[in-house]
Amino acid sequence: MALRPIDNALPITAERPKKQAKISAPPHKEKPNFGVNDENNVPMPPPITADSSIDYVPSENLKPFPDPDIKIQGLVGGLESKDWLKVCESLNDARQLALFHSNILLPVLEKVMLVMVKAIKNPRSALCKTSIMASSDIFKALGEKLLEPAISNIFDNLLLQLLLKGSQDKKFVCEEADRTLKTMVESMSPLLLLRKLRAYVGHSNLRVRAKAAVSISNCVSKMDLEGMKEFGLAELIQTAANLLNDKLPEAREAARSIVISSYEALVENEEQKQESWQSFCQSNLPAIHAQAIVKIPLSGKMEPYLDL
Repeated sequence: MALRPIDNALPITAERPKKQAKISAPPHKEKPNFGVNDENNVPMPPPITADSSIDYVPSENLKPFPDPDIKIQGLVGGLESKDWLKVCESLNDARQLALFHSNILLPVLEKVMLVMVKAIKNPRSALCKTSIMASSDIFKALGEKLLEPAISNIFDNLLLQLLLKGSQDKKFVCEEADRTLKTMVESMSPLLLLRKLRAYVGHSNLRVRAKAAVSISNCVSKMDLEGMKEFGLAELIQTAANLLNDKLPEAREAARSIVISSYEALVENEEQKQESWQSFCQSNLPAIHAQAIVKIPLSGKMEPYLDL
């Protein structure tokens, strides 16, 4: 039997179709092709940056100027340029003038060194490295003239910057600073340089402290007993004692080197070498420090001690 429709039932309305969300495809961006990403595409060369255009010329490849008198006239203006590439070019000119025409450079040396200090502080690595290389060549050419009173303060600032850059993480800048510090030691009187360096063994930056310790040990290795006594043999051994328990191995190794150089100079003409050395250490150091220092030349090993 067929069912009859119920009149009071709610009418069933057809459900409206839902609107479909429109999805727009993101625009296709073509990636730069710095290499062979697709065998059918021609590879594009990587972009050339300004830093990569700097040529770091080794000192041995520098040549004298045919016209140094003309070159010196534009040197200061180039160093004061706002274009850092021009400053790099002028720093390289200063290197050539220092190595081959140093007498012409001397009248403007103070201005050149001020720019060098400023450039080493610059965060642009290419400019910083070029200035460090210029420092090295000026050390070679002028040596102890940089310690004369007129520019001694500028040298102090330059030395600090070299120690700081030798302590940083950028490897190629750090290595250049290390080479320059070594050149500095080779080019100057160790006695005069020690008087500049000794302030940095107490620096708050432990890496600066270690770099200064290495330079001090290199200076001491060049000195004879008379030079050590003129500086202060007791002060040298006390400096080594303070560095012996430093946090960085580089500083501790430098301390060991200072001790061995001092020992060899002190006992060279002594018959009772060990007794003379022990007496010297006990006279100038606290007992626990003296005990550690005395053993170094004999054992060949560093023995850190507790600083009381």
